[in-house]
Amino acid sequence: MTKEFSIGKAAKTSGVKVTTIRYYESVGLMPEPRRVESGRRVYDQASVDLLGFIRHARDLGFTVEAIRDLIELQENPGTDCTRADEVARHHLVETQKRIEQLRVLERELKRMIDGCAGGKVGSCEIVTSLFDHSKCLSDHQPKQPNNKCSATKCH
Repeated sequence: MTKEFSIGKAAKTSGVKVTTIRYYESVGLMPEPRRVESGRRVYDQASVDLLGFIRHARDLGFTVEAIRDLIELQENPGTDCTRADEVARHHLVETQKRIEQLRVLERELKRMIDGCAGGKVGSCEIVTSLFDHSKCLSDHQPKQPNNKCSATKCH
């Protein structure tokens, strides 16, 4: 007999919140679970393992779309792993871009804080910089990603 989990037990075992499990089902990362006569969701060990896979990928910052690609690949273990490599490399590049953006933000915030001499809000470097972007030393506005991974390839 295979082990069955309620949604609460699946959540506890996998480390994923119940609401998140429902979300993953709604976006198609998780298949709809079997339901017993009362309508209660019932998960098997494979579903709990998949939740762990998704949670780990999310912890590493992979997008839902990238995780969907990786799940599809995982379901076909005999296929070449080139696509998994592409997804991971794309994610690494995007992560490196975000890290650089965070470094720019850090420098700008430090500059604003260092420029604040106390006193009145009317002359506060922090507040005036937030009202006037031209006082900033860098363009720290987040860039919109132009590289997206589709189901077939990264552009």
